[in-house]
Amino acid sequence: MKHIAAVIIVTAVLLFTQTYAFVRGEENEIPQLVDMTPVAEEPKQLYALSAVLMDGDSGRVLYEKNGETPLANASTTKVLTCIVALESAPGDDYVQVSQNAVSQSEVKLGLQKGEQYYLEDLLYSLMLKSHNDTAVAIAEHCGGTVEGFARMLNRKAKQIGCEDTYFITPNGLDAEDETGKHHTTAKDLALIMRYAIRNRTFLHIAQTRDYTFSEITGKRTFSVHNTNALLDRMEGVLAGKTGYTSQAGYCYVCAWEKEGRTFIVSLLGCGWPNHKNYKWSDTEKLLSFGDYNFDYKTYWQEPQTKRVLVTDGAADNREIGAEVYLRGKCSVTAEDRKKEILLRKGETVICRTEIPSKVTAPVVKGEKLGRIAYYLDGKLIDDYPVYAEKSVEKISFKWYAEKVFHDFFH
Repeated sequence: MKHIAAVIIVTAVLLFTQTYAFVRGEENEIPQLVDMTPVAEEPKQLYALSAVLMDGDSGRVLYEKNGETPLANASTTKVLTCIVALESAPGDDYVQVSQNAVSQSEVKLGLQKGEQYYLEDLLYSLMLKSHNDTAVAIAEHCGGTVEGFARMLNRKAKQIGCEDTYFITPNGLDAEDETGKHHTTAKDLALIMRYAIRNRTFLHIAQTRDYTFSEITGKRTFSVHNTNALLDRMEGVLAGKTGYTSQAGYCYVCAWEKEGRTFIVSLLGCGWPNHKNYKWSDTEKLLSFGDYNFDYKTYWQEPQTKRVLVTDGAADNREIGAEVYLRGKCSVTAEDRKKEILLRKGETVICRTEIPSKVTAPVVKGEKLGRIAYYLDGKLIDDYPVYAEKSVEKISFKWYAEKVFHDFFH
């Protein structure tokens, strides 16, 4: 009977531990990502409802699965919360804790009403341990109110280039108002991370493993450990943020650098309990696909600039009725010729000379005629202006008079 009782007690403890971990989210999980075998083919089966693999330099989407579908995104919201806070207030600002912040649901630091903290310290709490009370304290300090900070988040999202993002809360907890539900898309979330990793302070916070801080009086001290477990499982991880709510499911966004290339993975709706490891599997597949298939290549091609007919143009030899042509000139530097772009094996950049076949005089030397344009998958990636190499006068009564005078006296 003692053995049976012991088994029951152990089982109960395990169930409690698992339940408690579920309530608090996924903050202490260890991913099962151990294999980065190169993958040549696009991932055919991903757990995520929506997924994007993005080139962190250009912002080009390299792979997507429903990448523009709006979905709840849970604590991945905190990436934008962190970057907006960094850009709107100094790190040594005093942040006073309100009752609203204290009342937030788990996961939370355990702030108490009236306490004060340095903003920078709270940003570590936000990003390393995903505390919801911390997010609200930060939001109220930087935006006056949660609603005011939400406006800052949405304004920043638009500036970054997000096309279908609407944030209501700074912590990503499920919410809805008269405008809509708290949501983003996998593409927008990748763009947010792409923007965030350009900030050195954000990168420093995101890459910190452990951080200890106190509230300003020193009465309480906290230690937080980074829950982005990929930092220790893979070399080159720049930043990452997990998230979970009942509506969003498991979500993840990360940036990874290897051999001069930066890849961003964003996953929304990547499983529900008990499938928190799905996101690691999807991340592995997408990063392996990007690593194997994409490399930097130069794309400059010497353009062939054709002659352009100048109608009503006066010929240099002053012959009446002679057709007048000029050529375009494109000025580029040695650095322009060395520009690179991340290309998949077999992809080709198309160079097009986009100048008209004819123009009307007068034409002034240096006047823009058109451009040399480079396209990838039908999308413009770069262009260079083409200018007139010389001036061409328009035939006029004055021109005829001068010609007659010239021919008669010479």
